[in-house]
Amino acid sequence: MTARTDAEGYVLTPPAQATLSVAGTAELFPVHRVYCVGRNYAAHAVEMGHDPDKEPPFFFQKNPDNLVADASEFPYPKASQDVHHEIELLVALKSGGEDIAVEDALDCVYGYGVSLDMTRRDLQSEMKKLGRPWEIGKAFEMSAPSGAIMPVSQVGHPDDGDIWLKINDEVKQSGNLNQMIWKTPEMISILSRLFTLQAGDVILTGTPSGVGPVTRGDRLHGHVAGVGDLHVTVS
Repeated sequence: MTARTDAEGYVLTPPAQATLSVAGTAELFPVHRVYCVGRNYAAHAVEMGHDPDKEPPFFFQKNPDNLVADASEFPYPKASQDVHHEIELLVALKSGGEDIAVEDALDCVYGYGVSLDMTRRDLQSEMKKLGRPWEIGKAFEMSAPSGAIMPVSQVGHPDDGDIWLKINDEVKQSGNLNQMIWKTPEMISILSRLFTLQAGDVILTGTPSGVGPVTRGDRLHGHVAGVGDLHVTVS
């Protein structure tokens, strides 16, 4: 594929580059791909009807422009009557490659953020029953409200600390980053055996138990210790 840096020569105007903000700066983080880790907290795997002790990691993708930088609003999506919240730690990569060793994986990380993997659960459940891909349940418009990225130079590599989500000031999800089955270095290493990771790739690292529905007017407050907070209203 030949890459161009200007709009000349295209039959259509190229879409804008998907970006996330970087905390405390006017700089932007350009997003290449978005990888999501499924059922990465044991309690969440159990509540979804799975045995975490027997399941290797698996991944699905959202589209880069599904991310909503500095989100304050989540429009309730079309074609669904059962949209669920999933609070997650976001990992932003500054470099990549193939077959990355676990011990080298954190060298690829630029920073961390707070994100929501919003899910059209009714559509996802239909696809599961039919043995079909999940995209219509996961990769819809504005399905990943996200906060600003905190660079590693400021927050290090968080691997222990509270992660929670409140709706209208009531705690709905609560866990600890140390409960992730597959830790950040392992996720990067495993993904690099399946894909060629690149600078700009984003990983959503899974959600703790307590996922559930949202309704219009709900005020969502997500938190990851040492990384930040995300406040989103469902409209």
